[in-house]
Amino acid sequence: MIDTYASTRFDALGTGVVLAVTEPAVLPRAGRVLQAELARLDQACSRFRADSELVALNASGGRPVEVSPTLAAAVAVALQVAAETDGVVDPTVGRAVRLLGYDRDFASLPADRPAYPVVTTVPGWRAVRFDAERRTVSVPRGVELDLGATAKAWCADQAAQACADATGTGVLVSLGGDTAVAGAAPDGGWLLRVCDRYDDPPEVGGPIVAIETGGLATSSTTRRRWRRGGRELHHVLDPATGQSADSCWRTVSVAAATCVAANAASTAAIVLGPLAPQWLDARQLPARLVAPDGAVTTTCGWPADADAGVGR
Repeated sequence: MIDTYASTRFDALGTGVVLAVTEPAVLPRAGRVLQAELARLDQACSRFRADSELVALNASGGRPVEVSPTLAAAVAVALQVAAETDGVVDPTVGRAVRLLGYDRDFASLPADRPAYPVVTTVPGWRAVRFDAERRTVSVPRGVELDLGATAKAWCADQAAQACADATGTGVLVSLGGDTAVAGAAPDGGWLLRVCDRYDDPPEVGGPIVAIETGGLATSSTTRRRWRRGGRELHHVLDPATGQSADSCWRTVSVAAATCVAANAASTAAIVLGPLAPQWLDARQLPARLVAPDGAVTTTCGWPADADAGVGR
């Protein structure tokens, strides 16, 4: 991101967080609102906290569990995304990603382990029973939910709106590259640098785009990588195989009406591989797809790298 507005950066949820506002005086207040939203999400949805709701739900043995409004909303979003992507982005990959070796907070994950990764089938999102009225979730025995593909983006949307409501200003929230904006954008829109990694330094370069509404998300296979049994693995799983997606894209960035929609599409594009451009065009989603050799493909009006203006 480009710091042309009053902003602050810190780490949370195992990633980098950026908060920007159009009125510098309200930055502390917006920061408190954002911290509260992040704390709620972590307590509800973390795979790596022994006391999180999600860990308890995954261990519930198939019985219906009444969950908090936060976890209920996060599960509802995950199931909606799974339905809209025909299971290409699926929350029931939790056991598969854990057996591949991503079984703890990434900062604590060994870069290499000799044991060969265990591959398992992904049961699919239809195995989950969710009662929105009673706020209950049933996860079959042996099935583990991983909400990482949607919960962070959903939190960015919720937090940006909460900060805007609390301060009456324009707000941008970015959680590890999942970016949402709310309120009145600054003149010219919010300027964002599109990179392989959210923490790439400015000298790495990358096109700059402007958004005024909605969200922009980047999914990449260049981050959250590890080795196990001599195999190079990454965190974007293909539910059809239970393994890291064998993609022809290293990075996909998408602009959409919400950060959730953008993140779902960018993740799906990594999994879909060569089918992704057609899939994105059919949904009228502007996107930038980068191949391992750096070749760029764009869809649905995403501007050339020298230009700006996505999402206006």
